[in-house]
Amino acid sequence: MSDWKSNLITDSAGILEVVRESKTIAVLGIKPESHGDQAAHYVPAHMAAAGYEIIPVPVYYPEVTEILGRKVFRKLAEVGRPIDMVNVFRRPNDIPPHVDDIIAAKPKSVWFQLGIRNDEAARRLAEAGIKVVQDRCLMVEEGRLSR
Repeated sequence: MSDWKSNLITDSAGILEVVRESKTIAVLGIKPESHGDQAAHYVPAHMAAAGYEIIPVPVYYPEVTEILGRKVFRKLAEVGRPIDMVNVFRRPNDIPPHVDDIIAAKPKSVWFQLGIRNDEAARRLAEAGIKVVQDRCLMVEEGRLSR
């Protein structure tokens, strides 16, 4: 891949375009309603309320079968339909084991939430033709669309 760096999205216009192009968002590391005060729950809840289709992919909580009224998947590759964006709520060091699963799901973009950055994972995803946004809050950027 010669031009993989063009898939690393850092400018405001590119970031807003990624949000605008996304309707179906799989949330890797989403937390259930019992953790409603944490970003890994309230950000996807906000996006659902804003009209986006949320696909919950929690890492923990094996007993949970639904989050935000949606069926839970344990791996992105099991979703079995197109995903526009994978919104990642994982610590930077915990992302690499998920990269192959993300690539297999073939999303248009991957969004590492505010405070989350893993340049090696971002490079692998970008080389696979996936747009990557790092260290940004999806809820904040989505809010900018309506301004």
